[in-house]
Amino acid sequence: MTYKNPPTTPRKSATFDDYTLSEIRRAAATGIYDIRGAGAKRKLPHFDDLLFLGASISRYPLEGYRERCDTSVVLGSRHAKKPIELKIPITIAGMSFGSLSGPAKEALGRGATLSGTSTTTGDGGMTEEERGHSKQLVYQYLPSRYGMNPRDLRRADAIEVVVGQGAKPGGGGMLLGQKISDRVAEMRTLPKGIDQRSASRHPDWTGPDDLEIKILELREITDWEKPIYVKVGGARPYYDTALAVKAGADVVVVDGMQGGTAATQEVFIENVGMPTLACIRPAVQALQDLGMHRKVQLIVSGGIRNGADVAKALALGVDAVSIGTAALVALGDNDPRWESEYNALGTTAGAYDDWHEGRDPAGITTQDPELMKRVDPIAAGRRLANYLKVMTLEAQTIARACGKNSLHNLEPEDLVALTIEAAAMAGVPLAGTNWIPGKNGF
Repeated sequence: MTYKNPPTTPRKSATFDDYTLSEIRRAAATGIYDIRGAGAKRKLPHFDDLLFLGASISRYPLEGYRERCDTSVVLGSRHAKKPIELKIPITIAGMSFGSLSGPAKEALGRGATLSGTSTTTGDGGMTEEERGHSKQLVYQYLPSRYGMNPRDLRRADAIEVVVGQGAKPGGGGMLLGQKISDRVAEMRTLPKGIDQRSASRHPDWTGPDDLEIKILELREITDWEKPIYVKVGGARPYYDTALAVKAGADVVVVDGMQGGTAATQEVFIENVGMPTLACIRPAVQALQDLGMHRKVQLIVSGGIRNGADVAKALALGVDAVSIGTAALVALGDNDPRWESEYNALGTTAGAYDDWHEGRDPAGITTQDPELMKRVDPIAAGRRLANYLKVMTLEAQTIARACGKNSLHNLEPEDLVALTIEAAAMAGVPLAGTNWIPGKNGF
């Protein structure tokens, strides 16, 4: 009797998966690397790997909706005459006019103002729409100096010196010619329709001592009124935070690699930097070692999505968080109602990341006059305000369950980790144990 071997199921390589194979083919066909936005898409240790320990017998919970849980935060009280006072510890990250449309920038300002928080200009200068509709506006001072002028520095409520960004620490950004309209070109003093690349480092300083001089210069220009933030990409958060404090920063912003970007090389986005979760404890430790925790405020950004993420970041020692990609989704980015148009671009709602091409069907990351009309800044601003309200309520619900009458009273003791990696990064015990990897020699 003859036996036939049964057919085997074809096995694909975990290393050379379908996406990797498609990227090899694309590179071979074009000879150029891929550029995209949206930040890292690979799976990384994140806030989902942490859980809160709600109150029971050993802790006394607060009654939801009846007992107060404070959400306010003051940013920039170290040196500034006029620190920023926010109703919620959730701010809007810097996203440039040029990368975003004018109506989208206006919507961000409207939503932030309704929620009692701040928004940030991003690269490319300050638009009148954003200034006019933002009660609290942070002006980003970037290596490119696009749109920078002393008048707008004085019109801002705070200044953020951007040293790096989470999606591309050590790398500059890109703005392709199709997004450099007449208005963008005028604001940035650029030729219309010509691709531009933002610098990766500031042209007039090279280290922390020079940064201290630059911060003093900005304080003099603004009569010591404005808080000065320093933003770094999450790469060496302990030393970068310590040096920013030494240079005189009022606020330090640390952006993890889940932070979005409008356009940079994908190889950069996916392979440079550290997860947001891994950035927090070293930054907090630096502030504690210097005796500056809570005196210099810490803002963390990169992949913040909901109130649980906010509460977990604050429990680890952060003063506030910043959102970018989530804010754009709240405005209407990647909305399934434009699915047919996303399909025509070779993608799908939820995966669209070619923001640099200026063809965003939602009208948010574009300078196309017709597409921009799809954004109603009033309605979009209300959606953003609704989203920020829900995030805040979610964070308050968790804080009350842990017995805290302020979001800022949450602490690492309220957390456990589900994985060894998250436990080590966050510095909290593995669930069901008292073991913190890396502590006490283990």
